[in-house]
Amino acid sequence: MTGTKDDRPFIPVGIAILTVSDTRTLADDKSGDTLQARVLDAGHRLQARAIVLDDRKAIHDQVEAWTLDAAIDVVITTGGTGFTGRDVTPEALEPLFEKRMDGFSEVFHRISYDKIGTSTIQSRATGGVANATFIFVLPGSPGACRDAWDGILRQQLDYRHMPCNFVEIMPRLSEHLKRG
Repeated sequence: MTGTKDDRPFIPVGIAILTVSDTRTLADDKSGDTLQARVLDAGHRLQARAIVLDDRKAIHDQVEAWTLDAAIDVVITTGGTGFTGRDVTPEALEPLFEKRMDGFSEVFHRISYDKIGTSTIQSRATGGVANATFIFVLPGSPGACRDAWDGILRQQLDYRHMPCNFVEIMPRLSEHLKRG
């Protein structure tokens, strides 16, 4: 049974938001604003926010740096998941993944299909884990960011969500590094 277990405390996590775009600035980044508002409204800590160009190395380097920052538990990117020549966010980030989260993409597309129908196939939303940090790669529209946060991330980043959530497994994400 799913739901919120009220006898468990809310545990805020550190989140970084990266907008991938050749044209947006912080002044007109509606997708980044959408995510930031939801992160803060949920009670989490916004540890960083940036915009990088649609460039594989720039995307990879920024996200990798954030995964090495102990204050950041989750990285959410928005933009660069389509099929045009400049859309390279999945290619930039999937090599970082130690574990891929296929279920994130599947659930995101199910939610998206209910709103935009078959147009959801034009997104390559993905997710994974790198350096004990969750990474979620979202399309660049505010609607897609709302769908991913409201339909998946809000619950999975809440320790009170049952039967399970990402917060309760965060301490165990780096176990493989301790085995020697």
